[in-house]
Amino acid sequence: MTTTDVTTATEVGSYFISNYPPFSLWTEQNVPEILKAFDRPVQQTSDTIAGLYIHIPFCRKRCKFCYFRVYTNQNAAAIEEYVQALIREIELISHKRGVQGREFEFVYFGGGTPSYLSSKQLRSLRERMSEHVTWEKAKEVTFECEPGTLSLDKVQTLKDIGITRISLGVENFNDSILEQNGRAHLSPEVMKAYDWIQSVGFPQVNIDLIAGMVGETDANWRQCIDKAIAMQPDNITIYQMELPFNTVYSKEMSEKGVESLVADWPTKRRWVSEAMDQMLANGYHISSGNELVRNPESDQFVYRDNVWRGCDLIATGVSSFGHFQGVHYQNLDRIEDYISTVTTGDLPVNRALRPSDHQMLIRELVLLMKEGHISGNAFHEKYGVDILTQFADAFSNQQSAGYLTVDGDNVKLTRKGLLQVDSLLPEYFEEEHRAVRYT
Repeated sequence: MTTTDVTTATEVGSYFISNYPPFSLWTEQNVPEILKAFDRPVQQTSDTIAGLYIHIPFCRKRCKFCYFRVYTNQNAAAIEEYVQALIREIELISHKRGVQGREFEFVYFGGGTPSYLSSKQLRSLRERMSEHVTWEKAKEVTFECEPGTLSLDKVQTLKDIGITRISLGVENFNDSILEQNGRAHLSPEVMKAYDWIQSVGFPQVNIDLIAGMVGETDANWRQCIDKAIAMQPDNITIYQMELPFNTVYSKEMSEKGVESLVADWPTKRRWVSEAMDQMLANGYHISSGNELVRNPESDQFVYRDNVWRGCDLIATGVSSFGHFQGVHYQNLDRIEDYISTVTTGDLPVNRALRPSDHQMLIRELVLLMKEGHISGNAFHEKYGVDILTQFADAFSNQQSAGYLTVDGDNVKLTRKGLLQVDSLLPEYFEEEHRAVRYT
């Protein structure tokens, strides 16, 4: 979508912007670029930050709105085969000159469902990883959890292996809506899981909600917000339901001519705005267009703060995305190809792209706009570019439309702009990328 779109329905192809240039431009022909980057020693400076992403692709069920690479109903043997390949990849990457000896600022376990693994599997994974990399000095180690996969023992295991930030995929508190959208868990599992998490204790706990799941109503959404606030998590993340190309819902719409069952954009934005108002009234603070935090001083999302500012992100696991020494890349996206490639001793990179300096500036600009405010001076210091001049037309257009304000050197999004920030960002893209397929 762009700022000139008049369509309000949630159609197939809506997207959440998380990188630039668009993923569709990353190619297999550019893979040598990332391999050279891994082999190049890093010039260590105070701002040479590295993080590690670990993809666990297993789930109990595939949600009908999910577009990630996931595998369901996998047995212990299949999981162990994947974990062995994951450890092998980590071993291979740890020996590269650009990675050797680097300490991670953060680690992120994503999926899929990392908590699909058993306590025994998690302890084994941590022990085997520690032979090659360490996160002992990391400021944050995040672990995504599906409520129905947790137990008190597993939550204690997460604490024991060094997890500092739990992200619990609640999505909704209505069992009918959860079932209709293909979620594996129900609301009683949410509350049990949250009680276990609280009893064990973590520095930060996040819960995810989704505005606009199929079947959502005004009354139910209000109840969801009340229940989320009552739980008092450190962070609350709210996504607006989208329909990327390869979800169950999207395929039904494209192949069977089914009309969109997802709430339209004005409704979803109103729901998120109502949630923000209610949470602000209960002591939360807006951290981005998707995130609210209880304490801005302590509840910092180290992963987001660094990835959006261009740090090195070493991506491991099937289909994972990373960025290293100026090169974007993604791993092979079929588990069979991933395992066979790693087993032969090769890094499992599928596609890559080396963005220009200008494209890296655009990437940082559009991602930081999602936080709701940017400083022109900060960009001038880092890139030597006056963004208020270079992107004057886009800023002017969006200020006139009420999406943001420009005050001296600072740009601040209005609530209207923050609620639909992803639709604003293509206006800052290079012209040839504004109409291309994003993923």
